[in-house]
Amino acid sequence: MSGAVTWIAADWGTSHLRVWLMGAGGEVIARRDSGDGMGKLEPDGFEPALLALIGEALPEGQSTPVMICGMAGSRQGWAEAPYATVPCKPPSAGQTRLVGTSDPRLRVRILPGVKQEHPADVMRGEETQIAGFLALNPGYDGIICLPGTHCKWAHVSAGEIVSFRTFMTGELFALLSRQSVLRHSVPASGWDEGAFADAVDRVMSRPESLAASLFGLRAEALLHDLDGTAARSRLSGLLIGAELAAAKPYWLGQQVALLGDTAIAAPYRAALMAQSVPVTLADAERMTLEGLKAAQAKEETT
Repeated sequence: MSGAVTWIAADWGTSHLRVWLMGAGGEVIARRDSGDGMGKLEPDGFEPALLALIGEALPEGQSTPVMICGMAGSRQGWAEAPYATVPCKPPSAGQTRLVGTSDPRLRVRILPGVKQEHPADVMRGEETQIAGFLALNPGYDGIICLPGTHCKWAHVSAGEIVSFRTFMTGELFALLSRQSVLRHSVPASGWDEGAFADAVDRVMSRPESLAASLFGLRAEALLHDLDGTAARSRLSGLLIGAELAAAKPYWLGQQVALLGDTAIAAPYRAALMAQSVPVTLADAERMTLEGLKAAQAKEETT
Protein backbone atom coordinates (compact mmCIF):
# COMPACT_ATOMS: atom_id res chain seq x y z
CA MET A 1 0.00 0.00 0.00
CA SER A 2 1.35 3.41 -0.97
CA GLY A 3 0.31 6.88 0.18
CA ALA A 4 -1.10 8.14 3.44
CA VAL A 5 -4.66 7.18 4.34
CA THR A 6 -6.65 10.31 5.22
CA TRP A 7 -10.16 8.82 5.46
CA ILE A 8 -12.13 5.62 4.90
CA ALA A 9 -15.19 5.17 2.68
CA ALA A 10 -17.40 2.19 3.54
CA ASP A 11 -20.47 0.53 2.03
CA TRP A 12 -21.92 -1.78 4.68
CA GLY A 13 -24.63 -4.02 3.29
CA THR A 14 -26.62 -6.91 4.70
CA SER A 15 -24.20 -9.54 3.41
CA HIS A 16 -20.96 -7.67 2.75
CA LEU A 17 -18.64 -4.89 3.88
CA ARG A 18 -16.71 -2.97 1.23
CA VAL A 19 -14.19 -0.24 2.07
CA TRP A 20 -11.91 2.11 0.21
CA LEU A 21 -8.80 3.59 1.81
CA MET A 22 -8.70 7.16 0.56
CA GLY A 23 -5.87 9.62 0.05
CA ALA A 24 -5.87 13.39 0.49
CA GLY A 25 -6.46 14.02 -3.21
CA GLY A 26 -9.53 11.78 -3.40
CA GLU A 27 -7.54 8.87 -4.84
CA VAL A 28 -8.24 5.26 -3.83
CA ILE A 29 -5.17 3.83 -2.13
CA ALA A 30 -6.72 0.39 -1.68
CA ARG A 31 -10.07 -1.40 -1.88
CA ARG A 32 -10.98 -4.18 0.51
CA ASP A 33 -14.06 -6.26 1.27
CA SER A 34 -15.25 -8.99 3.60
CA GLY A 35 -18.31 -11.10 4.28
CA ASP A 36 -18.99 -9.33 7.58
CA GLY A 37 -22.32 -7.89 6.53
CA MET A 38 -24.89 -6.41 8.88
CA GLY A 39 -26.91 -9.63 8.82
CA LYS A 40 -24.28 -11.64 10.73
CA LEU A 41 -23.22 -9.00 13.29
CA GLU A 42 -24.47 -7.80 16.66
CA PRO A 43 -24.02 -4.07 17.39
CA ASP A 44 -20.82 -4.72 19.33
CA GLY A 45 -19.38 -6.67 16.42
CA PHE A 46 -19.22 -3.82 13.90
CA GLU A 47 -16.12 -2.06 15.22
CA PRO A 48 -14.07 -5.31 15.41
CA ALA A 49 -15.21 -6.25 11.87
CA LEU A 50 -14.13 -2.85 10.56
CA LEU A 51 -10.79 -2.98 12.37
CA ALA A 52 -10.12 -6.48 11.03
CA LEU A 53 -10.30 -5.02 7.54
CA ILE A 54 -8.53 -1.67 7.97
CA GLY A 55 -6.86 -1.64 11.39
CA GLU A 56 -3.27 -1.94 10.24
CA ALA A 57 -3.77 0.92 7.74
CA LEU A 58 -4.96 3.48 10.31
CA PRO A 59 -2.39 6.16 11.12
CA GLU A 60 -1.36 6.20 14.78
CA GLY A 61 -1.86 9.22 17.00
CA GLN A 62 -4.84 10.64 15.10
CA SER A 63 -8.52 10.06 14.48
CA THR A 64 -9.26 8.93 10.92
CA PRO A 65 -12.73 9.78 9.54
CA VAL A 66 -14.85 6.85 8.37
CA MET A 67 -17.92 7.63 6.23
CA ILE A 68 -20.38 4.71 6.03
CA CYS A 69 -23.53 4.14 4.00
CA GLY A 70 -25.91 1.22 3.95
CA MET A 71 -27.35 -1.20 6.48
CA ALA A 72 -24.90 -0.34 9.26
CA GLY A 73 -27.29 2.54 9.92
CA SER A 74 -30.41 0.36 10.18
CA ARG A 75 -32.27 -0.45 13.38
CA GLN A 76 -30.48 -3.82 13.46
CA GLY A 77 -27.10 -2.30 12.54
CA TRP A 78 -24.24 -0.57 14.32
CA ALA A 79 -26.25 2.51 15.24
CA GLU A 80 -29.54 3.70 13.76
CA ALA A 81 -29.26 6.70 11.45
CA PRO A 82 -32.85 8.00 11.12
CA TYR A 83 -34.31 8.27 7.62
CA ALA A 84 -34.59 11.50 5.69
CA THR A 85 -38.06 11.94 4.15
CA VAL A 86 -38.79 12.55 0.47
CA PRO A 87 -38.84 14.94 -1.21
CA CYS A 88 -35.25 15.55 -0.15
CA LYS A 89 -31.71 15.78 -1.39
CA PRO A 90 -29.71 12.57 -0.84
CA PRO A 91 -28.52 12.75 2.78
CA SER A 92 -25.03 14.15 3.30
CA ALA A 93 -22.56 15.01 6.05
CA GLY A 94 -24.85 17.26 8.08
CA GLN A 95 -27.32 14.41 8.66
CA THR A 96 -24.88 11.66 9.64
CA ARG A 97 -24.99 9.70 12.88
CA LEU A 98 -21.73 9.96 14.86
CA VAL A 99 -20.92 6.60 16.42
CA GLY A 100 -18.80 6.19 19.54
CA THR A 101 -15.85 3.81 19.18
CA SER A 102 -13.40 2.16 21.54
CA ASP A 103 -10.43 2.67 19.22
CA PRO A 104 -9.39 6.36 19.27
CA ARG A 105 -8.04 6.03 15.72
CA LEU A 106 -11.62 5.92 14.39
CA ARG A 107 -14.14 8.72 13.88
CA VAL A 108 -17.18 6.96 12.44
CA ARG A 109 -20.18 8.62 10.79
CA ILE A 110 -23.12 6.77 9.23
CA LEU A 111 -25.27 8.28 6.50
CA PRO A 112 -29.07 8.03 6.86
CA GLY A 113 -31.32 6.22 4.46
CA VAL A 114 -34.41 7.73 2.84
CA LYS A 115 -38.08 6.99 3.55
CA GLN A 116 -41.38 7.66 1.81
CA GLU A 117 -44.54 7.87 3.92
CA HIS A 118 -47.14 7.19 1.19
CA PRO A 119 -46.88 4.66 -0.29
CA ALA A 120 -44.61 3.40 2.48
CA ASP A 121 -41.08 2.68 1.25
CA VAL A 122 -37.48 2.85 2.45
CA MET A 123 -33.94 2.67 1.07
CA ARG A 124 -30.49 2.43 2.66
CA GLY A 125 -27.40 2.63 0.47
CA GLU A 126 -29.15 3.39 -2.81
CA GLU A 127 -29.51 7.06 -1.84
CA THR A 128 -25.70 7.27 -1.74
CA GLN A 129 -25.49 5.82 -5.25
CA ILE A 130 -28.00 8.46 -6.35
CA ALA A 131 -25.86 11.13 -4.69
CA GLY A 132 -22.82 9.83 -6.58
CA PHE A 133 -24.66 9.90 -9.91
CA LEU A 134 -25.86 13.45 -9.26
CA ALA A 135 -22.33 14.53 -8.29
CA LEU A 136 -21.12 13.34 -11.70
CA ASN A 137 -24.23 14.50 -13.57
CA PRO A 138 -25.33 17.80 -12.01
CA GLY A 139 -28.67 19.02 -13.24
CA TYR A 140 -29.95 15.54 -14.11
CA ASP A 141 -33.74 15.34 -14.13
CA GLY A 142 -35.36 11.99 -14.75
CA ILE A 143 -35.57 8.47 -13.39
CA ILE A 144 -32.84 6.50 -11.68
CA CYS A 145 -33.32 2.72 -11.57
CA LEU A 146 -31.15 0.66 -9.23
CA PRO A 147 -31.54 -3.05 -10.09
CA GLY A 148 -30.72 -5.62 -7.48
CA THR A 149 -32.32 -7.89 -4.92
CA HIS A 150 -34.80 -5.09 -4.22
CA CYS A 151 -34.93 -2.88 -7.31
CA LYS A 152 -35.54 0.85 -6.71
CA TRP A 153 -37.11 3.33 -9.13
CA ALA A 154 -36.49 6.92 -8.05
CA HIS A 155 -37.79 10.15 -9.58
CA VAL A 156 -35.07 12.80 -9.31
CA SER A 157 -35.60 16.50 -10.01
CA ALA A 158 -33.71 19.66 -9.02
CA GLY A 159 -31.20 17.56 -7.09
CA GLU A 160 -33.89 15.94 -4.94
CA ILE A 161 -35.34 12.45 -4.64
CA VAL A 162 -38.99 13.27 -5.28
CA SER A 163 -40.47 9.79 -4.91
CA PHE A 164 -39.47 6.13 -5.25
CA ARG A 165 -40.82 2.59 -5.34
CA THR A 166 -39.18 -0.73 -4.47
CA PHE A 167 -39.78 -4.03 -6.28
CA MET A 168 -38.66 -7.39 -4.84
CA THR A 169 -37.90 -8.74 -8.31
CA GLY A 170 -34.40 -10.01 -7.60
CA GLU A 171 -35.47 -11.76 -4.41
CA LEU A 172 -38.48 -13.30 -6.16
CA PHE A 173 -36.21 -14.63 -8.91
CA ALA A 174 -33.89 -16.20 -6.33
CA LEU A 175 -36.75 -17.76 -4.36
CA LEU A 176 -38.56 -19.11 -7.41
CA SER A 177 -35.46 -20.45 -9.14
CA ARG A 178 -33.97 -22.05 -6.03
CA GLN A 179 -36.81 -22.96 -3.66
CA SER A 180 -40.02 -23.37 -5.68
CA VAL A 181 -41.12 -26.14 -8.04
CA LEU A 182 -39.32 -24.19 -10.78
CA ARG A 183 -35.96 -25.22 -9.30
CA HIS A 184 -36.31 -28.47 -11.28
CA SER A 185 -36.51 -26.53 -14.56
CA VAL A 186 -34.31 -23.44 -14.05
CA PRO A 187 -30.51 -23.91 -14.06
CA ALA A 188 -28.06 -21.69 -12.18
CA SER A 189 -26.77 -19.97 -15.33
CA GLY A 190 -27.43 -19.42 -19.01
CA TRP A 191 -29.13 -16.74 -21.10
CA ASP A 192 -31.44 -16.68 -24.11
CA GLU A 193 -32.09 -13.10 -25.25
CA GLY A 194 -35.06 -14.08 -27.42
CA ALA A 195 -36.78 -16.04 -24.67
CA PHE A 196 -36.28 -13.12 -22.28
CA ALA A 197 -37.70 -10.56 -24.71
CA ASP A 198 -40.73 -12.72 -25.53
CA ALA A 199 -41.51 -13.16 -21.82
CA VAL A 200 -41.23 -9.42 -21.16
CA ASP A 201 -43.65 -8.68 -24.01
CA ARG A 202 -46.09 -11.36 -22.85
CA VAL A 203 -46.39 -10.20 -19.26
CA MET A 204 -46.39 -6.49 -20.09
CA SER A 205 -49.38 -7.01 -22.37
CA ARG A 206 -51.14 -9.28 -19.87
CA PRO A 207 -49.71 -8.72 -16.37
CA GLU A 208 -52.63 -10.62 -14.83
CA SER A 209 -51.23 -13.79 -16.44
CA LEU A 210 -48.00 -13.74 -14.41
CA ALA A 211 -48.82 -16.53 -11.93
CA ALA A 212 -50.07 -18.86 -14.66
CA SER A 213 -47.10 -18.09 -16.90
CA LEU A 214 -44.72 -18.95 -14.07
CA PHE A 215 -46.17 -22.42 -13.64
CA GLY A 216 -46.16 -22.78 -17.41
CA LEU A 217 -42.37 -22.92 -17.25
CA ARG A 218 -42.56 -26.12 -15.22
CA ALA A 219 -45.31 -27.61 -17.36
CA GLU A 220 -43.42 -26.91 -20.60
CA ALA A 221 -40.29 -28.51 -19.17
CA LEU A 222 -42.25 -31.67 -18.31
CA LEU A 223 -44.33 -31.91 -21.49
CA HIS A 224 -42.22 -30.26 -24.18
CA ASP A 225 -38.63 -30.46 -22.83
CA LEU A 226 -38.30 -26.70 -22.46
CA ASP A 227 -34.59 -25.87 -22.54
CA GLY A 228 -33.22 -24.85 -19.14
CA THR A 229 -31.51 -21.74 -20.48
CA ALA A 230 -34.76 -20.62 -22.09
CA ALA A 231 -36.65 -21.33 -18.87
CA ARG A 232 -34.22 -19.24 -16.80
CA SER A 233 -34.42 -16.36 -19.29
CA ARG A 234 -38.20 -16.52 -19.46
CA LEU A 235 -38.45 -16.47 -15.67
CA SER A 236 -36.30 -13.32 -15.61
CA GLY A 237 -38.39 -11.80 -18.41
CA LEU A 238 -41.70 -12.52 -16.69
CA LEU A 239 -40.58 -10.93 -13.43
CA ILE A 240 -38.86 -7.90 -14.96
CA GLY A 241 -41.76 -7.43 -17.37
CA ALA A 242 -44.22 -7.41 -14.44
CA GLU A 243 -42.01 -4.88 -12.69
CA LEU A 244 -41.88 -2.62 -15.76
CA ALA A 245 -45.65 -2.83 -16.14
CA ALA A 246 -46.10 -1.66 -12.54
CA ALA A 247 -43.34 0.97 -12.79
CA LYS A 248 -44.66 2.43 -16.05
CA PRO A 249 -45.56 5.79 -14.43
CA TYR A 250 -41.85 6.17 -13.66
CA TRP A 251 -40.28 5.36 -17.03
CA LEU A 252 -42.92 6.29 -19.62
CA GLY A 253 -41.72 9.37 -21.50
CA GLN A 254 -38.65 9.69 -19.27
CA GLN A 255 -34.92 9.20 -19.54
CA VAL A 256 -33.66 6.44 -17.26
CA ALA A 257 -30.25 6.05 -15.63
CA LEU A 258 -29.49 2.45 -14.66
CA LEU A 259 -27.06 2.16 -11.74
CA GLY A 260 -25.93 -1.41 -11.35
CA ASP A 261 -23.50 -4.20 -12.07
CA THR A 262 -23.44 -4.83 -15.83
CA ALA A 263 -24.79 -8.38 -15.57
CA ILE A 264 -27.74 -7.26 -13.43
CA ALA A 265 -28.48 -4.06 -15.35
CA ALA A 266 -28.26 -5.57 -18.85
CA PRO A 267 -31.71 -7.26 -18.83
CA TYR A 268 -33.33 -4.05 -17.59
CA ARG A 269 -31.58 -2.09 -20.34
CA ALA A 270 -32.79 -4.53 -22.99
CA ALA A 271 -36.36 -4.46 -21.68
CA LEU A 272 -36.45 -0.66 -21.47
CA MET A 273 -34.90 -0.13 -24.89
CA ALA A 274 -37.56 -2.43 -26.36
CA GLN A 275 -40.03 0.15 -25.04
CA SER A 276 -38.03 2.95 -26.76
CA VAL A 277 -36.84 4.34 -23.42
CA PRO A 278 -33.48 6.18 -23.56
CA VAL A 279 -31.13 4.50 -21.08
CA THR A 280 -27.83 5.55 -19.51
CA LEU A 281 -25.70 2.93 -17.72
CA ALA A 282 -23.54 3.69 -14.70
CA ASP A 283 -21.54 1.36 -12.46
CA ALA A 284 -23.15 1.02 -9.03
CA GLU A 285 -19.90 0.58 -7.13
CA ARG A 286 -18.42 3.71 -8.63
CA MET A 287 -21.61 5.65 -7.83
CA THR A 288 -21.44 4.47 -4.21
CA LEU A 289 -17.86 5.68 -3.87
CA GLU A 290 -18.65 9.01 -5.55
CA GLY A 291 -21.57 9.49 -3.17
CA LEU A 292 -19.38 8.78 -0.15
CA LYS A 293 -16.72 11.16 -1.51
CA ALA A 294 -19.34 13.89 -1.91
CA ALA A 295 -20.53 13.37 1.68
CA GLN A 296 -16.97 13.42 3.04
CA ALA A 297 -16.17 16.59 1.10
CA LYS A 298 -19.10 18.34 2.78
CA GLU A 299 -18.01 16.97 6.14
CA GLU A 300 -14.58 18.53 5.68
CA THR A 301 -16.06 21.94 4.88
CA THR A 302 -18.34 22.05 7.94
